[in-house]
Amino acid sequence: MVRESFKTVRKGLEESFPLKLYHKAKRYFWDPQTIDLEEDQKTFQKLSPEQKEASLHLASLFVAGEEAVTLDLLPLVQVIAREGRLEEEMFLTTFLVDEAKHVEFFSLLLQATAGEANLERFHGSNYRKIFYEELPQAMGRLLNDPSPEAQVEAAVTYNMIVEGVLAETGYYAYYRSAELLNAQGFALPGTLEGIRHIQRDESRHIAYGIYLIARHVAANPELFPVVERRMSTLLPYALGVVQDIFQAYPEGFPLKLDMNEFIQYAMGQFQKRYRRLELAQKKGLKEIEAEAEAFGEEA
Repeated sequence: MVRESFKTVRKGLEESFPLKLYHKAKRYFWDPQTIDLEEDQKTFQKLSPEQKEASLHLASLFVAGEEAVTLDLLPLVQVIAREGRLEEEMFLTTFLVDEAKHVEFFSLLLQATAGEANLERFHGSNYRKIFYEELPQAMGRLLNDPSPEAQVEAAVTYNMIVEGVLAETGYYAYYRSAELLNAQGFALPGTLEGIRHIQRDESRHIAYGIYLIARHVAANPELFPVVERRMSTLLPYALGVVQDIFQAYPEGFPLKLDMNEFIQYAMGQFQKRYRRLELAQKKGLKEIEAEAEAFGEEA
C-alpha cells in the first residue's frame, strides 16, 4: 500500500460528530488507579455470604465482558482506518483505551474485594452465546469482510446488544445495588465513582455505534433488514443473561433488585435506539450528522 495524500494537509480535520465524541473522551479522561477502593474492601467483608456471592456474580460478568470488547474492537478500528475516516478512527482510539480502563477497574475491584481467581462459574449459556461466540465472530469477520453489511452486523452486536442492552442495563443495576447498600450503611464510594465514569464512557460508545449503523442505513436503506435480523437474533440471549442473574437466586436476589425493573429498562433503551435507526432509512447523512447529538444522550 502506498499513500497518495494526507487529509490534514489537504483540508484539515472535519468538524463531525465522531470528532466531537473524540473531544469529549479527552475531556472526561480518568485513571482507574486513582480510585480509592479501601472503603469498598472493608464493606465487602461486612456483607452476608449471599450478598458477596451476588456481588461477585455481577462483577464476573462485567470484567469478562469488558475484556471481550477490548479484545474484539480492533478489527473495526482497522476497517475504519482503511476507509480513511480519520475523525472516526481518532475517536475509536479513545474507545479502545476506555475499554482497557474498564477491564483495569474491575480487575482492581475484584482484587481488592474478592480474593477469588476463577469466576467463570457465573457464565451461563446465554452469556457464553453472546460473549464467547457471537461477539468475536461478528467482529472477527471484519478482518476479511469490511463490507457495509458486515460493519452493520458488528455494530449491532457490539454497540446495540453488548453495550446498549447488557452493559448499560448491567451498570444501571450495579449502580442501583451499590446505592441501596450505601443507604444501609455499607459504603462503596470507589465502586460508585468507577461506575459513573464507565457509564459516561459507554454512552459515547453507544452513540458512535448508532451513528455508524445510521450512516450505512442512510446510504443504503436495504441494509435495515440486516439490522432487524441481527437484533431479533441476539435480543433473546441478551434478555436471557439478565433473567439468568436473578434466576440463580430462587429465594430472591440478595442485593434487593427487581428483575422486571431491569428488563423494562433494557427494552426501553433498546426500543429508543431502534426507532432512531428506523428513521435513518429516510434521512441523508447530513441530517444524521445534524441530529447525532441526540444519539449520545449523556455522551
